[in-house]
Amino acid sequence: MAKMSVLWLQSGGCGGCTISLLNAESPDLMQLFELANIELLWHPSLSEYSNQQVLDLLHAILNGQIQLDALCLEGSVIQGPHGTGMFHALAGTNQSMMHWIKALSAKAKYVLAAGSCAAFGGITAAGENLVEATGLQHDGKNWGGLLGKEWCSKAGFPVINIAGCPTHPNWITDTLVQLALGQLQLDDLDELHRPRAYTDHLVHHGCSRNEYYEYKASAEQAGDLGCMMEHRGCLGTQARADCNIRPWNGGSSCLTGGYACINCTAPQFEEPHHAFGETPKIAGIPIGLPTDMPKAWFVALASLSKAATPPRVRSNATSDRVVIAPSSKVKGRKV
Repeated sequence: MAKMSVLWLQSGGCGGCTISLLNAESPDLMQLFELANIELLWHPSLSEYSNQQVLDLLHAILNGQIQLDALCLEGSVIQGPHGTGMFHALAGTNQSMMHWIKALSAKAKYVLAAGSCAAFGGITAAGENLVEATGLQHDGKNWGGLLGKEWCSKAGFPVINIAGCPTHPNWITDTLVQLALGQLQLDDLDELHRPRAYTDHLVHHGCSRNEYYEYKASAEQAGDLGCMMEHRGCLGTQARADCNIRPWNGGSSCLTGGYACINCTAPQFEEPHHAFGETPKIAGIPIGLPTDMPKAWFVALASLSKAATPPRVRSNATSDRVVIAPSSKVKGRKV
């Protein structure tokens, strides 16, 4: 059985998705590639090719001498200045990286955007976006980007957007393994072409702060143990990802580490128009309410929950450590 060939390119980004990818474990990245019959043709951080060897490889792919099954792009597509892409040229070619990405995409059976920059533009596209950064098939929330809305790969797939900042290592490896086994179908992608294997969940699912959320016992300052939705800008009840079901590095997540979820798997998460650590409100009610919950229901439930909050939960929510431990009732008294 032929191996599935994978080419990894980097463009306008920080390289954080590669760092994340290297944290794949059980098995590690290289062992997983071997087990899944995946051949890594080249990766700018993991391969030892010289510049000329890389160019020879890219030309061989374009000439049809080497089959490219999966092209992975990390980082946004730099299209500036004025649509030329020459803010980011590929060394030794005097051609823009944008040009090479587009040409190689036409040869690939599948094209994957590794991270929110490659998917939607991401952090690189924030602010005035002087470098004209976009995603492969999106420009923020809008279709377009480098390849356009109607583009499909040789296998009939749109760009597979493995969004996240950085993306979880297993989101990438699981998708590659599914492709290698021929098990990924179009129905396995959501409306933004992200794998549903992780976007059919909310970050809220499995959150270690769920008891505080249930009672609307809220953190007020950084480091407090309480729920961060009401005051600290947490979007975990809206964000599509399984970060708290499938923890990072086997045991952690942003929320576990004390940081609010900023919904980094969504387009334009980088432009919330308020501080990431603040919750925008109208008349004291958070603007961004949990997915699928009508506003009136949330207000009513929040009022009931706050009225029923146990003193233990209320006290611990505004502390950086447990100040009142759970107690047990033994023969009519608490221990």
